[in-house]
Amino acid sequence: MKLLFGCVAHVRVLKRGNANQDGGFLLAANHISHFDPFIISSVVRRKIDWMAMAEFFPIPVLGFLLRAVDALPADRYRADRKTIRTAIQRLKQGRIIGLFPEGGIRDGPRSLLEGAPLRAGASTLAHLSGVPILPCVIVGSDRLYSKKSWLPLRRTPIWIAFGNPIPHFPNLEKSAARACIDRELAAAFKILFAELREEFSLTSDDLPHPPRERIASDAPKSLRPFGRPLRHVAAISVDSLMCASMNLVQSRHRLHARSRDEMERYVTECEKLTAHDFYAVPRNGGAATEIGDGEMVTWPSPIITKFPANNIARADFFRCKRGWSAPTVLMLHALMSATHIGYRRWAAHFNGLGWNACFVHLPYHYSRVPRGYWNGELAITADLIRNAEGLRQGVIEVRQLIAALRDRGCREFGVLGTSYGGWIGALLAMVEQDLRFVALMAPIVNVEHAIWESPGTHFMRRELRRANIDPSLVARHFHLSSPMHNQPLCTGDRVLFVAGEFDSIARPADLETIQQKWSGSELLRVRQGHFGYRMFRETITRLKERGF
Repeated sequence: MKLLFGCVAHVRVLKRGNANQDGGFLLAANHISHFDPFIISSVVRRKIDWMAMAEFFPIPVLGFLLRAVDALPADRYRADRKTIRTAIQRLKQGRIIGLFPEGGIRDGPRSLLEGAPLRAGASTLAHLSGVPILPCVIVGSDRLYSKKSWLPLRRTPIWIAFGNPIPHFPNLEKSAARACIDRELAAAFKILFAELREEFSLTSDDLPHPPRERIASDAPKSLRPFGRPLRHVAAISVDSLMCASMNLVQSRHRLHARSRDEMERYVTECEKLTAHDFYAVPRNGGAATEIGDGEMVTWPSPIITKFPANNIARADFFRCKRGWSAPTVLMLHALMSATHIGYRRWAAHFNGLGWNACFVHLPYHYSRVPRGYWNGELAITADLIRNAEGLRQGVIEVRQLIAALRDRGCREFGVLGTSYGGWIGALLAMVEQDLRFVALMAPIVNVEHAIWESPGTHFMRRELRRANIDPSLVARHFHLSSPMHNQPLCTGDRVLFVAGEFDSIARPADLETIQQKWSGSELLRVRQGHFGYRMFRETITRLKERGF
C-alpha cells in the first residue's frame, strides 16, 4: 500500500510536531477521504491502530481487512466502552491510535477546517490514557476518488501538516481538561489548514470537495451538453405521465371535497393545537404491546377512519445479525408506490451495513388499501381533512414504532422518506429529537404549491373551488402540516434534503428554501425529475459519505 500510494501521489509534508516521537500518542486528523489512513501511515512510517467506522466491520471482505490491520470499530454516535478500553490499553502500551474527530467525510461548513464543532472522543481518550494528541491536516486526498488520478505516470499532489502535540492537561478536572483539549485541537486544525494554503499556494480545486464531485468529474466533457437535455426531456415526460395518472385516479371515484363549513370547524379546532399536540402518541396500546420476534408487526391504528382496512397499522422488519440493539432505518415510501421490491433490496443493503430496516405501510397503501380502491388512492384527495388526518396517522404510527423498538433495545433511528413518505418524515423531524439522520428525497414541503399549483392536483383544485374552499382557509392548518412553516426538533445537521433538478412537484427552489430555513441541513441535487431511481442511489451514497 505504501508503494502504491508512492506511485499515484506526490506527498508534501509541513511539520511542526514530530509524528515519529517515542511513546503512545493520539493522531487526530480531519477526515477528507477513505485513503487518509494509508497515506498518513506511509508518511509517518510507523504502525498506527486506526479507529474505523463500526458499520464497515460487518461487511465480509472489508471487515476482515480492517481486523487484519488491528483497526478498532468506532461508533460515531455513541460511546462503545469495549473499544474505548482497548484504545486506552494500546495507548498505555506505547502504541499509536489514529482517529478522525469529524466522524466522517465532511466538506464545506460541515468540516472542522471551516469551524464545525468536534465530535466527542479524542479529548476523552487523551485525558483517560494520559497521552498527548498530535493534530494532523491532510488536503488533496479526496481527488483520489477520481479515476484519472490513478492513471499511469500521473501523481496527484497531496499536502499533510503535523502540528505541535497538545497535552492532556493532567492538572485540570476532567470536564475542564476535555474542554481545553477540544479548544486547542480545533484551533490547531484551523492554523494548520491556513498554513498549508499559504505555504503551497493552494487553489480552490486543491481544497476538499465531496467524493461525488470528484467522481462526477470523470464524465467526458463532450457528453455533458447532450446528456443533460435528454435527461431533462425524459424527466419531464415521466413526471407529466405520472401526474396525468394521478389526476385520472382522483377522478375515477369522484372524491369530492368536504364542505366549507366542515373545513371551517376542522381548522378552527386545529388552530388550538401545536404540532406536539397534533402528533402526540397515545399513552396506552400501540405497537409496543404487539411487537414480537417476527418479520412483520400489526397493531390497531390510533386514528380510526371509516375504512376498516386502513385502521390496522403494519410494518415489515428486516433485521441484521446484531438483532434489536442495532440502529434501525425507517423506510417511508412514496405516494401510490408501485412496488416494495426496491425497498426490500435497499433494506438488505442496510442489513449488510449493520442496520435493521423497517418498511412502514403508510395510511391507505399496500396492506391498508380498502376494497375497491387503488394503492394510495385515498391518501391525497380533495378531501383535505382526510389528507391531514392521514398525515397525522402516519406520523403517530411511526412514533409508536420508535417507542416499541426502544423497548426492544434499539437506541438509534434513521428516516429514509420519498415524496409523500418524505413529507411524513419531515413532519416526524418536527416532533422527534433523537434521529441519527433524516434523509428526505423529493419531499412535499411546500403544501401551498402542492395543492394550488402542482400538476398532479388539477382535479383536487377543481373540487376545492366547487366547495368554495380557498387558499386562506387551507393555510390555517400549515402550522401542523407544512414543513416549510416549521422547524425540526432534531438538529439541522442530521437532515439531508434531496432535490430532483427537473422536479415540478417538489420543486428544487422549495427544497432550497427549507434547507436554508432548517439551519445546518444539507441539500443534494440529483439530475432527475420527481420520479426515478437515481435519487435513491445517490442518497444512500451521500449518507455513507456522511457516516449515517
